[in-house]
Amino acid sequence: MPISRRFLDSILNVNLGFTGEFQSNFNQSNGGLDVANKLINTICPFCGVGCGIALSVDEKGKLIGVEPQPSHPISQGKLCDKGWSTAYAITDKNRLTQPLKRINHQFFPISWQEALVSIAEELTQIIEYSGTNSVGVISSARATNEDNYAAQKFARAVLKTNNIDHCARICHSPTVAGLKQSLGSGAMTNSAKDIFDTDLIMVFGADPTENHSILGGHIMQAHLNGCKLIVIDPRKIRLAKLAPLHLQLKLGSNIALINAMLHVIIKEKWYDKDFIDQRCEGFEHLAKHVENITPISVEAITGLKAADIYQAAKQYSQAKRAMIFYGMGITQYMSGTNNVISLANLALICGHIGKPGTGVNPLRGQNNVQGACDMGCLPNVYPGYQNVDDEKAHEKFSNAWHTELAKAPGLTSLGMTKGALSGEFRALILFGEDPVVTDPDQNHVKSSLKNLDLLVVAELTLTETAKLADFVLPAASFAEKEGTFTNCERRVQKLNQVIAPVGQAKGDWQWLQALAKQMGSEQLNWSNSQEVFNEMTALTPPYQAMNYQKIEDDYGLQWPCTNDSPKGTAILHSTIFPIGKARLIAVNHSDIDEMPDKNFPLQLTTNRLHFHYGCGSMTRNSPLLEREIPAGILFINPIDANNLHISHQGAVSVKSRRGYLETRAMITNDVPVGLVSMPYHFKEAPSNQLTNTAQDPITKMPELKACAVMVAALAQGQIPKTIEQLQQEPKHENLFT
Repeated sequence: MPISRRFLDSILNVNLGFTGEFQSNFNQSNGGLDVANKLINTICPFCGVGCGIALSVDEKGKLIGVEPQPSHPISQGKLCDKGWSTAYAITDKNRLTQPLKRINHQFFPISWQEALVSIAEELTQIIEYSGTNSVGVISSARATNEDNYAAQKFARAVLKTNNIDHCARICHSPTVAGLKQSLGSGAMTNSAKDIFDTDLIMVFGADPTENHSILGGHIMQAHLNGCKLIVIDPRKIRLAKLAPLHLQLKLGSNIALINAMLHVIIKEKWYDKDFIDQRCEGFEHLAKHVENITPISVEAITGLKAADIYQAAKQYSQAKRAMIFYGMGITQYMSGTNNVISLANLALICGHIGKPGTGVNPLRGQNNVQGACDMGCLPNVYPGYQNVDDEKAHEKFSNAWHTELAKAPGLTSLGMTKGALSGEFRALILFGEDPVVTDPDQNHVKSSLKNLDLLVVAELTLTETAKLADFVLPAASFAEKEGTFTNCERRVQKLNQVIAPVGQAKGDWQWLQALAKQMGSEQLNWSNSQEVFNEMTALTPPYQAMNYQKIEDDYGLQWPCTNDSPKGTAILHSTIFPIGKARLIAVNHSDIDEMPDKNFPLQLTTNRLHFHYGCGSMTRNSPLLEREIPAGILFINPIDANNLHISHQGAVSVKSRRGYLETRAMITNDVPVGLVSMPYHFKEAPSNQLTNTAQDPITKMPELKACAVMVAALAQGQIPKTIEQLQQEPKHENLFT
C-alpha cells in the first residue's frame, strides 16, 4: 500500500481531522458530549503498546466517547484509529448478557447458578474418570493480570493440573524461551521513550505502523529527526518505503542473514570487545561458528545482495546506540526460538544492550500478552517465570496456596488440541480467545474442539469458537471491570471500571471464583481485584513492590519493581544479567517446513492490518473501521497476478494442503514475486484455513509465517464465498474435515 498523507497524519497525529472523525461519529450517535459528562482514565484494550485513553460517560453511566490521555508517557495525547474506536468494541448490540447452554445444536439462556452447577458437575466427573491431565484452561492476553492470575491458580490449585496456556504460544513463546536462554529474561529490554534516544533503529520481522501504530509513528518521527532506519522484512511495509536500507529477505532466512552479519562484524573487528569480555560468554565458539558464513555464501538462501548485508552489519555495529524491534516475522517459525537467540547474539556482540537507546525489543501483539506470561499462564511456569518442575518453586506455591500441586509441566494449547482429537483431553475452559480464527489449520482446531466432552467459553460476543461451546458465559469488557494490564515495555498500568457490566456479565476472575466455590474450593477467595493483585505480587518477584496506588500515581510501573528498585526499571541488564553473564549461543539456519512445489507453487505469509485487531471480534464492531477494509484480502505481486489472470480486487481461490478459501486479490508491489500475504482478522476468509501446524521443537510455536499455496482466479464477476458458505457445499466437504 502507498503511504498516504491521511495515514501519516493519523499516526504522527498531525491532526487534520482524520482521527477526530472516529470520535465525532461515535459521539454524534450517542447524543454528543456535554460538560456534565465524566472522563475516566483507563488503558486501550488493543495492541501491546498500552496507550492511555479516557472514556466519557454521561450522568446515566452510558459510555458516549473516547479521548486520549494528554500526559500519558507512551501515547502522549495520541491514539490510533483502533483506539479512537474503542467504544464500538464493547457497545455492540450482539453482546452476550446471560449464560447460554447448548441443547440439540441450539443455545438457550440459563441462570448463572444452573451454568455453574452443570459445569462443576461435568468437570468433577471427567477428572474422577480420566484424571486431572484430561482438563485444562486457555486464558486470555486480552484479560487483566488479575484474571490471568486467577485462571492459572484455578487450573493448578482447583483442577490440579498445569494444563494452562494462552495465545503467546502462537505469537511470542519463542521470545520468552530465546531471550531467557541468552539474557536470563524473556521481555523487552528497553522502553518506548528510547526510540527518541537512539541513533539507529532496526525493525526486523515487524510492521509497527500497522500493528503498533503509536510506536510506529514514534519510529517514523525519530527517523524524520535523523535516526537511521533499517528494515528487514519479506514485504515492503510502510517503514521500508521510508528506510534507506530495506533487506527484503526470503521467508525463514533470518538466521542465515544474522549469522552473515555476525561474520562481518567479527571479521572487521566492529564488535565491542570490552562488553564481551566483561559481560558475555561463548564468543570464541560463536566466532568459529560464523567464520565461513559470509554474506556471499547466504545470498541464495536469503535472496539478498552481499553488499546490503555488509552495509546493515556496518551500520548497526558502528552506531553509538542501536535498537532492535522485532515481531512475529521472527517468532512464528519452526526456528522461532533460535531466531530470537540470533538477534540476541547480534545485540550482545555490539554491546547494544543495557543502555538507553539500545536493546532487543519484542513488540507484543495483544494488550496484555506480556502480563499473561508474567502471571504464569504457561504450562511450565508459575507467576514470575518460576519453573513448575523446580522443587523450591513447587514448595513455595504449594505452601502459599495450602494445597499439593502437580509437579510436571502441562500441555500447551496445541497439545490440548492434539489430546482432544485423540480423546485423552476431554474438557477445556477458555476465555477471551478465538482459536478457530487465530490458530493454525482451522479445520484441525474445529475438529478437536468438537471432540471435547466439555467446552466452556466466556466471551463478549458469540465468536466462532463460542459457537462450538457447550456453555457460553457472558464476560465483562475492559471498561466494565478493574485491574491491570502489562504492556510490551513491561509497564504495569491501571485499568479502571467505567461502566457497569452489561446484563449478567462478570469479570473473568469473578466467574472463575464462583466456579471454584461450586466445586468445593475456596482457593479463589478474594473480595475485589486489588486483593487478587496483592496476592499475586507477594508471590511474583518482578512485581514485588507494586500496588494500585503507586501504579496510578506514576502512570504505571515497569518491572522488575522490587524493594531494591521501588520505582521500577526502565532498562534491563544495565549492570548484570539474571544469569550472570549473557550467553552467546551459536545457531544454524534451517529451511521452512513447507517449500513451494508444482502443486502449491506460491508461498503464503500472514500479516495484520492497521484497522483491525486479532480475530476481529472487537474492531469489526466499528462501522468506521469495517468500512476501510473488505472482509478478507490476498496481497499478490503484479507479475504473479498477470500470470494467473487475476485482476485487482477480483475473486480468487486459495488452497493449501490443509484448507481452501475464497477472497479478493489486492495487486501490489509490496509483496515480491512468488509470495502472497493474507491477514487473519476475517472469519469469512481466515488465513488459518491454510496455515501449517509444523512446530518449533522448543516452544511448540507453529510455523504460521510460511506455507505453500495454490492461487487461482474465479470467474469474472463471481463473489467470493465465505467459509461458512463453502462448508455447506458438497463439492468442498472433503476440504473441511
